[in-house]
Parts: sequence; C-alpha cells; structure tokens
Amino acid sequence: MSTVHLVVVLLTSALNGSAAVANLTGHDLPRRQADKLRVPRSWIRPLGAVLATGSLGLLTGLFVLPAVGMLAAGGLVLYFLGALVAHLRVGDHRLGPWAVFFCLPVTALALNLAHHSPW
Repeated sequence: MSTVHLVVVLLTSALNGSAAVANLTGHDLPRRQADKLRVPRSWIRPLGAVLATGSLGLLTGLFVLPAVGMLAAGGLVLYFLGALVAHLRVGDHRLGPWAVFFCLPVTALALNLAHHSPW
C-alpha cells in the first residue's frame, strides 16, 4: 500500500465520518442543506447512516478486506452523484464542497483498484 493510498483513504473516511456524525447528531448544517435542497428532514439520519457505513467500509477495506473498501468507495461515489442531482435540481451551482466530497472517494476507489487489481 502506498502512502498516497493510505492518506487518501484515511482523509476520505475522516471527512465522511465527520459528515455522518453531523447528520446523526442533528447538527444544524445538514438541516439547512436539506431545506435548501428540498430533501425531507426525515432523510437526514438515514443519509448519515449511509455516510457512516461508507466511512467504516473504507477503513475495513484498508485494514481487513480490500473488496469492502472498493465497495464502500463505489457506494460513496454513487451517494455523491445523487447529491449532485439534488443540487442541480434546485439550481444550486455552488459545488465546491460537493466536489471535494465527490473527488475523494473517486480517488480512493481508483487507488484501491490500482493497488489490488489482478491485472
């Protein structure tokens, strides 16, 4: 495992883990985002659970089972593609934070595939 791979996966896990905590604890930021994107507030905790699962899956893939890490990174990519749709649906084109949250799991997935690929 390369240092870059380790840093990207740990950073991705930490960032998504902190977002999961914010969602699961009822922090004001996820509520404001949900209102802005016209997402029901009842979805905040389940979405936080998805982020937490992705975060823990990345760590599991790093230290235990690489396939779990690949699936977790892929799941986070899909999650943030859905977030992009939500942003664009309401005409929100301020996508800087979204881009960070999206590019990190894309990079983690690419590095995971490169590192564990049988080819």
